Amino acid sequence: MLAELGNFALVIALMLAVLLSIYPMWGAYRDHDKMMAMAKPLAIGMFLFTAFSYFCLTYAFVTDDFSLAYVANTSSMSLPIYYKYTGVWGGHEGSFLLWVLIFSLWTVAVAIFSKGIPTKMVARVLAILGAVGIGFYLFMLVTSNPFDRLLPFYPIDGKDLNPLLQDFGMIIHPPMLYMGYVGFSVAFAFAIAALISGKLDSTWARWSRPWTIAAWAFLTLGLALGSWWAYYELGWGGWWFWDPSENAAFMPWLAGTALMHSLAVTEKRKVFKSWTVFLAIAAFSLSLLGTFLIRSGVLVSVHAFASDPGRGLFILGLLVVIIGGSLALYALRASEVKSDGRYQLISREVFLMGNNVFLTAATIVVVLGTLFPLVHKELGMGAISIGAPFFNQMFTYLIVPFVFFMGLGPLSRWKNQSPQALYKQLLIAFGLSLAAALLINMNYSEPSYMAALGLVLSFWVIVTTIMEIHQRITPALSQGMGVVASLQQLTRSHWGMVTGHLGFAVMLIGICLVSAYSVERNVRMAEGDSVNINNYEFVFKGVFAHQGPNYSSDMGKVEVFEDDEFVTTLTAEKRFYPVQRTTMTEAGIDSGFTRDLFMALGEQLKNGDWSIRIYVKPFIDWIWAGAFIMALGGVFSISDRRYRMAKLNKNKGKKHSQGEQPT
Repeated sequence: MLAELGNFALVIALMLAVLLSIYPMWGAYRDHDKMMAMAKPLAIGMFLFTAFSYFCLTYAFVTDDFSLAYVANTSSMSLPIYYKYTGVWGGHEGSFLLWVLIFSLWTVAVAIFSKGIPTKMVARVLAILGAVGIGFYLFMLVTSNPFDRLLPFYPIDGKDLNPLLQDFGMIIHPPMLYMGYVGFSVAFAFAIAALISGKLDSTWARWSRPWTIAAWAFLTLGLALGSWWAYYELGWGGWWFWDPSENAAFMPWLAGTALMHSLAVTEKRKVFKSWTVFLAIAAFSLSLLGTFLIRSGVLVSVHAFASDPGRGLFILGLLVVIIGGSLALYALRASEVKSDGRYQLISREVFLMGNNVFLTAATIVVVLGTLFPLVHKELGMGAISIGAPFFNQMFTYLIVPFVFFMGLGPLSRWKNQSPQALYKQLLIAFGLSLAAALLINMNYSEPSYMAALGLVLSFWVIVTTIMEIHQRITPALSQGMGVVASLQQLTRSHWGMVTGHLGFAVMLIGICLVSAYSVERNVRMAEGDSVNINNYEFVFKGVFAHQGPNYSSDMGKVEVFEDDEFVTTLTAEKRFYPVQRTTMTEAGIDSGFTRDLFMALGEQLKNGDWSIRIYVKPFIDWIWAGAFIMALGGVFSISDRRYRMAKLNKNKGKKHSQGEQPT
């Protein structure tokens, strides 16, 4: 009965989405306050009914209701209780219900936290979100209903959750990723609302910017968590494979990064308006494209959901309607979008535009590299593969000028920058970056030129960021203020930029060093054997049987010594899940500030020896630490006083529209 109520709640949520798409938009057109005021209760209602539906599905998992096809295919009686809660999004239908729940959460957040924004703008934004929601709810109810029954005959036990998903990463990775994916719908809605109203001034950029930064921060965390999960769960020792499903999430992140910077310029300098609107459309469109790739069945990937062609056609139709409609509106209004500011060739505006150009180029590379093999195959031209070598080479070409502009922009002035003053700063920054990179790179026995280049780029960002902070606080220091007091004069938004750039540099250091200096050994070991790798001695202590809650495993142990001193014990497993008859690898990892020691247990050989993979991964944790710092920068930015949207008032909006430039 509860399942039927959950299904009925989705139908009601769909009806509320229909009303949300009509009444506020019509009210804004007719200047009817009561119709516009309906937007907030409709958004809240849509969220509450979706949340109730999600609760019903969760209850079905916890109570082992295998009369539901989705529960029977995704759970089992022996599945630990905590995985029954996360198993709700362990398959296509449930994960899309989570997607829609998060979408309704973003919608209600806009309704609640937009008190300082004009009523007409909020009404249009919520109406557009309602229209997008119609497509999502219809897709779920028509092609992906998690409440379909298996009556009158249903199994007494389920098929179990995919063993790959029985992990802590399953708890945190999908919600974070979906928060980012879906969050770009808000930036899209603000852009379309601005196009409809014809008021593409700097104020809409200020309203849209915190929502965009929040979505970008969530997507950054989602990508980092997915990378970390694949690293320790799949047992291959890598952190990024350029898998099409990974690329599906990376594409909107690149477009979102460009959008975030473009919004800053539009807000502060009233330029790049047309470019900013296009990026807002592109970021959300790429999120939908990623959804199509993962859920249409065109991909074969550990990340993708097996689906029937009908789902793919439905999402493809949704893509055509949303992307085609928004681009058509953009084309009609583009001629009316005019930038008010003026700037010279050497200025912060130009350098930020350069950054966006390279981010857009990187996005195009990922889109083409991901889609071309699919198109090639569908045209009957055979299967081809575009893998890591292509992407790595293209990104190497793009990242050098991108990072150069990344350091150059903050040091430059708006409108016009003196080349002489900038030249001296850049010379100092390059000298310090080169010295630091060479000093670190020479510590390795076989220095890598590519690692040296990457380190120069990383320290270039760090040094120029420090120089920019010094440049900012110099006036306060000259007036006799202390260093701490001077730093406190900088806004949270500015600290967000600083933190984000430093996080990128930390991540780049990790990428460069682990790519150049990672060591891998595939060894054959019997109990008591040892092997030396990078000054570490790995001693194999044997394999022991272990019984888990719904699996049995062979657990291998290796003790690690450095200079005859005990360091740690690595424990790796080969788990067998009897319900799905599947074997999974669980790696043993010891993480440190400057390195990871990684062990994966292979197959047992004929004479009783074991095949073991051992890795020494220098600075790999810096990759995920850098991503976390970048996301933290987003938190700093949206916590800035002028972005506390519930406290904005018309006077502040008036000051900004008259030309006040926030820092």
